[in-house]
Amino acid sequence: MFRLVLINLHRNPLRTALTFASVFMALFLYSSLGAILDTFQAAADSGSRDRLAVRHAISLTNFLPRSYKDRITSLPGVKRVCTQTWFGGVDPAAPREMKQRFAVDDDFWPEYRNDFSVIEWSEPQSAVSLPSETDPHLAAYWIERTACIVGSDLMKARGWKLGQTIHLQGTLFRGTWDFVIRGVYKKKPGGMWPNDLILFHNEYLREKGLGGQDLVGVFKIEIPDKSLSAAISTQVDAMFENSDNPTKTESEQALVAGFISMFGNVPFALRMIGFAVVFTILVISANTMVMSVRERTSEIGVLKTLGFSDRAIFGMIIAEAAIITTGGGLAAALLAKMGLDQAPFPIFNTLTITWSTVIGAIAIAVGLGAVSGFIPAWQASRLRIVDALRRVD
Repeated sequence: MFRLVLINLHRNPLRTALTFASVFMALFLYSSLGAILDTFQAAADSGSRDRLAVRHAISLTNFLPRSYKDRITSLPGVKRVCTQTWFGGVDPAAPREMKQRFAVDDDFWPEYRNDFSVIEWSEPQSAVSLPSETDPHLAAYWIERTACIVGSDLMKARGWKLGQTIHLQGTLFRGTWDFVIRGVYKKKPGGMWPNDLILFHNEYLREKGLGGQDLVGVFKIEIPDKSLSAAISTQVDAMFENSDNPTKTESEQALVAGFISMFGNVPFALRMIGFAVVFTILVISANTMVMSVRERTSEIGVLKTLGFSDRAIFGMIIAEAAIITTGGGLAAALLAKMGLDQAPFPIFNTLTITWSTVIGAIAIAVGLGAVSGFIPAWQASRLRIVDALRRVD
């Protein structure tokens, strides 16, 4: 019977090929949309649940006075507080590429010591005394106002070298900004930072971009005892509740999720597009199977005359539909996984496509085969021999 299935698929090779291609393109698009959703989710999950983030209560785009840092540090249970401020900026060599650049203070490096490691570094011209738990390879960076640390992936992509001066065009903070690369970092397993950031001194941003104003974007709080997180969050927000700059304290993961929410209903829109694609290809594949069975009505009558059971006829037509849709879906999902995973993507740097998305696309392909082939298979299996043999189309 399997040979009959293959013969029927080759009966009209152009139609079979076009249907296969339609399924392939539709499910490749579905998998691509799923990759974007996976990337959103991966970004939302990248932050730590144990580290706290303090931002302005109104918006992520509002700044906070740096003087808040000392008051937060004085709270019982707080080990360390660092600051980070979104800089933006674009590389004139790739003006459309959106990468993350942050201005950070000195406490940032020991607080995130478990998230990344410095793999290349410049040697300092003189002895430097670094705070405890700070990577000693940061010595040259530490003493140079315009120094920066760059992710290994970005270094490779741009062809930059250690000690090179790079020029960025400011976006949020206008003007041309010069940075000297004094170190290269690489993300550790489980770390939240991607390998294509540019990190530089907050003092440089304060002097040149903020006109001397001592403002920062976000405070990050390191807490050794996780059980104190809720209590410390409440204390921080209560401390600044009646100030001109009230705060909202949440886990680092919640902060990232809040950034994702700024994209509005993009994830919902992508899901709706995915469902529309699936429905469209269902109609196409169902129409293909109906046409194929209708053209073979008399042949189905002959097969029944020769002793083929209704169940055999039903299974044969379902198999035809399954081969077309499952083959196209399998090829599309695997190609999406191989081609899109870790591919460049604006804002989040690289795409992430999980195996659950791939398996989901394959499952949809199997379901398309079953659904699109069911009605014509059921009609063919119920067809009486005399009706099949006398039908002329």
